[in-house]
Amino acid sequence: MAMPAPPNALYALVGAFVDELARSGMQHVVLCPGSRSTPLALVLAAERRIRLWTLIDERSAAFFALGMAKGSGQPVALVCTSGTAAANFLPAIVEAQLTQVPLVVLTADRPHELRDNGAPQTIDQIRLYGVHTKWFQDLPLPEATNHALRAARTIACRAVATAGAAPAGPVHLNMPFREPLTPEPGPLLPEDQRDPIAWGGRPDGAPYVRVPEAAAAGLMPTDLGDMLQGTARGVVIAGPGLAGDAGPAVAALADELGWPLLADVLSGARLRQLPPGDQVTTSIATYDALLRDAAFVAATSPELVLRFGAMPTSKPLLHY
Repeated sequence: MAMPAPPNALYALVGAFVDELARSGMQHVVLCPGSRSTPLALVLAAERRIRLWTLIDERSAAFFALGMAKGSGQPVALVCTSGTAAANFLPAIVEAQLTQVPLVVLTADRPHELRDNGAPQTIDQIRLYGVHTKWFQDLPLPEATNHALRAARTIACRAVATAGAAPAGPVHLNMPFREPLTPEPGPLLPEDQRDPIAWGGRPDGAPYVRVPEAAAAGLMPTDLGDMLQGTARGVVIAGPGLAGDAGPAVAALADELGWPLLADVLSGARLRQLPPGDQVTTSIATYDALLRDAAFVAATSPELVLRFGAMPTSKPLLHY
């Protein structure tokens, strides 16, 4: 059940942050329980717009979140406590970066005055994942001021938008919390001094910040159509990450053109529902073996390649 009002500054800021995750379209969060992440865990558990999945092992949880985000095409958040727990997320984060999967990684941390100081398993969490994230922020310590709550809402919106923007990938927010970590009553700004939007969000469930994607530059449809019509020897390559109807649409395009379709096993274009009596003749399931034959490759050089999705996983296809 959602808390009627934040009991203290820590829960006011975490509440505003989680509220914006939900407003930005976040539907799933995977939590690895721990002491320092208690505020995130309690607020997320009370947030009915987000489904909370609890897994004990951090490495397994990270790949669980990766699979959920890959399957849905939507950002999924991943939460852990401070210390070496966060290091166990690294393999899945690297894979998310290489395969363009949207993850929002939230690592709870000790406050600045306790870093490198007097606790087992304490590690430096600043830019912990290096070049394998699209964006990193080390958040300030929680305050329940109007400016701090607006900043928390902005960062949450930007994190979800950045993770999902093409090319999709992981973002990392490091969140330091001071004790007490439980929702004990504490001093708060008087109600008559609270900015309604900072504390309650924008009306009608709108996110605090919208981050629209710019239209991708490239060939105009008429130019592309003329090019396709004038090409006799073409090939369609479907890479990983074609969510929803995109995979079947790419397969249908290859059928229409009469070009070979080389579809990665993770593309969603290898199998699709067809009307009774229809038959796909363009999809080549054995292309990985065929492209290892130098004579075959020399005899089948295409004039034009249409590639959709992320980089294929087949090494012979990449060389081709």
